Amino acid sequence: MSPDKIPPFPQGSFTDAVRESSRLLTEQVKITINQNAAEKLLLSPAFTSSFERLKANHGQLLPLKYPSIVTELNVMSVLTVLNMASGYRVPLHKVTGRGAYDNIKMLVMGLYLSSTVEIDYISARGMAALDHQKVADLMGVLKHIHVEAPHKSLPGVIVGELGGPIFELVRLITRILNETGEALQSGGYPNLGTFLLEALKKAKGDPDVVLQQRLTLVQLVRGIPTFRDMTIMDGQAIYVFKKALLMIHLVNLRFSSSPHDFVVPDTSQLPVFSDNVVPTILVHLGIIDLSSATLGLGELFPDVDVDALLQPATSVEKTAQGVPKEGPLLTSEQSYALRAAAIYACDVVVSTARSLTITDQKLLWVSSITLPELGGWLWAGAKDRTDYRRLGRFSLMGTEFF
Repeated sequence: MSPDKIPPFPQGSFTDAVRESSRLLTEQVKITINQNAAEKLLLSPAFTSSFERLKANHGQLLPLKYPSIVTELNVMSVLTVLNMASGYRVPLHKVTGRGAYDNIKMLVMGLYLSSTVEIDYISARGMAALDHQKVADLMGVLKHIHVEAPHKSLPGVIVGELGGPIFELVRLITRILNETGEALQSGGYPNLGTFLLEALKKAKGDPDVVLQQRLTLVQLVRGIPTFRDMTIMDGQAIYVFKKALLMIHLVNLRFSSSPHDFVVPDTSQLPVFSDNVVPTILVHLGIIDLSSATLGLGELFPDVDVDALLQPATSVEKTAQGVPKEGPLLTSEQSYALRAAAIYACDVVVSTARSLTITDQKLLWVSSITLPELGGWLWAGAKDRTDYRRLGRFSLMGTEFF
């Protein structure tokens, strides 16, 4: 992100800044949030039949055993730092047969399982020293980071050189890990888990305090570049902070049911963690209305049968393996507008749920849903049923934020 696109950090509450800037941008680009569509979703068979099963599914648990809470927090944190690569979903499917997030999980497991006493790849020092060759090797894409190109001085000769979308992703991941490790080292922390545990002990359950904890004198978002999920559009500061908010909620999901020597933050009021999946589903469900939107947003998504999407799934089985359908490729401005609209839209959906008059006793729970639960349902639901998985998700290559 260019320096002229980086706004000042919020002066007060980070979560308030996320909400307010998202609402302002949504209105600025003339995106409409359809409250009637929100009500239809909340009472639909698609929602009511699957919400309980999917509401806490943010995909962050790995099949690993940990020797300590610090180690588990560290792995969780590294996985959250790398919660991205959505713009490379199709290229990754072509070379690995797995989606973006599954590839990231495989990488983090590889970093953890291949670490030794001499080389701990998820320590601050280890992350700072990683190179793209090691990252590509652990991802299983080493042979896919070269492209064929004409020799610069020998006509007719074709050579292999580093390049292509997979190399672009590997280089992006390597930079994020290097920068995160360097930031931790400058703050005197051996790893992200130690930093997060210290932040939790000081936070006393306030999610905004966790967001603003300092790496020594620098706040979390200031100190770790990949958490700077913010921009300026038409002079307006826009804050999303998806990864940082997600990290806090994952701590809540994992540790709220058992006692620990830190206070688990209450995340029920956090803004939704907006990526590319959540806005896409909200558009297809008719809740985000782009018919009058600027920035060319109105032409991005095809019309779909909303009523069919609101019916119960005929099967919860995943689709057969194959390269997914490519969704619209967005600019940075378009993606921020849609991600902001999703944050605002989810606030509207939950507010609508609170005001519903529900006569069916079995559905009274709808009025008490939380924002992270709604976000979890939207994210997991997009992967849960065949028709939702076929919906083309928008993508943005080169971003580290989603």
